[in-house]
Amino acid sequence: MMNSGRSNLPCPVLQKCQKQDTARISERTFSSTSTLFNWLAPRRGHTEKNRKGRPRMRTGGSTKGTTVVWGDYGLRMRDHDRRIPAKQLQIAADTIKMKLRGQKYRLYTRVCANIGVYTSGNEVRMGKGKGSFDYWAARVAVSRIVFELKGDLHEQIVRDAFRIAGNKLPGLYEFVRKGDPPVMGITKVEAGTTLEDMQRPRIKLPLNVTAGRIPATTPP
Repeated sequence: MMNSGRSNLPCPVLQKCQKQDTARISERTFSSTSTLFNWLAPRRGHTEKNRKGRPRMRTGGSTKGTTVVWGDYGLRMRDHDRRIPAKQLQIAADTIKMKLRGQKYRLYTRVCANIGVYTSGNEVRMGKGKGSFDYWAARVAVSRIVFELKGDLHEQIVRDAFRIAGNKLPGLYEFVRKGDPPVMGITKVEAGTTLEDMQRPRIKLPLNVTAGRIPATTPP
């Protein structure tokens, strides 16, 4: 039987590609999403035009997204909800990596830029449509954790990194640790304020009590 000249041995280039694919799959940048997803742009891409919308403030008793879950320290928004472009989020993440260069740590992101922003050109009259796609953005509600960090680092170093990253982002931010009290709306659920007290409906006071609080020009 004649030999076709082809060997049954695997190709070294194919072996190298398989090893790279295996290493890429085993390495996880974020704990909540795989490496196949990008937190600065949705996987579906630009399919339909999103409405502008507003970030929702959880006032019904939920404290989801206001505490540190995976890391030891976090950066939390504290002034007002807003829409943050993906470019600014990337700049803030790069700032943290630059500040902590050479250290052993792991950075987590708690937001995703999945909202498309559309703009029209200059001197365009009204009624000509919503405009064309410009960039991706993330709706970040008030008291929402944006970044988390875990590693054997000194707290002051992490504070400086988060302070510089907060200066790159719009709004005001605060440094939180793991175990800090959650936030419902804009109120921290800490000592003296419980979740049950905030969920309890307000007590309607009698008229004479509420009327006594109104300032008057003459004494009663």
